[in-house]
Amino acid sequence: MYTKTVLITGGTRGLGKIIAELFLKNEYNIVLAARNVYDCNFPKEFYKYIKTDVRKVDDLQKAVSDTIEWAGSIDVLINNAGYSEWKELSNIDELFWDNMISTNLKSVLFASKYAANIMQPKASIINISSLAGKRGSANNSVYCASKFGVNGITQALAKELGIKGIRVNAVCPVYLRTEGLENALKETQSPTKGDNLDNFLTDFAKTQTALGILPTEEQVANTCLFLASESAAAITGQCINVDCGVMPQ
Repeated sequence: MYTKTVLITGGTRGLGKIIAELFLKNEYNIVLAARNVYDCNFPKEFYKYIKTDVRKVDDLQKAVSDTIEWAGSIDVLINNAGYSEWKELSNIDELFWDNMISTNLKSVLFASKYAANIMQPKASIINISSLAGKRGSANNSVYCASKFGVNGITQALAKELGIKGIRVNAVCPVYLRTEGLENALKETQSPTKGDNLDNFLTDFAKTQTALGILPTEEQVANTCLFLASESAAAITGQCINVDCGVMPQ
């Protein structure tokens, strides 16, 4: 086993899997806490999968305790689990609210709670947020609420956990072409209104970004790796945009 361990929620596909692959290349043991394992073919000596429904507090507590039992420490927690779905206000019901808030927001707080109990100084918590955590958009009120909440938790925990030497930051990407986001953007209540997805993303990149392109999952993963490193030892409480200049700050 390697000497450092990263626990990633929802880490078995999409962005989470890309993050896991990068941390593995940089000699981290990786623990993926997710509902399904998918096709993760990581070396067994450096990898553990823990079946986890991040909406359930007991599952999150078990994921942390199982990680400690297997690896002995959690040096980095990446709260990656989440999903996106647009819905008009008139179509929002309590089930939709509860599911998104539990997945995107409650999981961040409770995974952080249990991990912080056992983390040592120089450990790091990284929350995968969104540009939607900084500005609202039509038909996106619940998702925006969840990600604004993630950014608030990030800032509050940075202040609270700093005395223990634990840094807490968030990464805020704009559109990443994950399977989940692509499916969400194909719906009629999304910004595409159900029209051609490629045309929408191409036009968005040209008209809304400074660089004329959208970020990649690899670029977001590299930001996470930097935030986990000693090079970022003075960075905490930050919600960093990875958006190719959509929202300069």
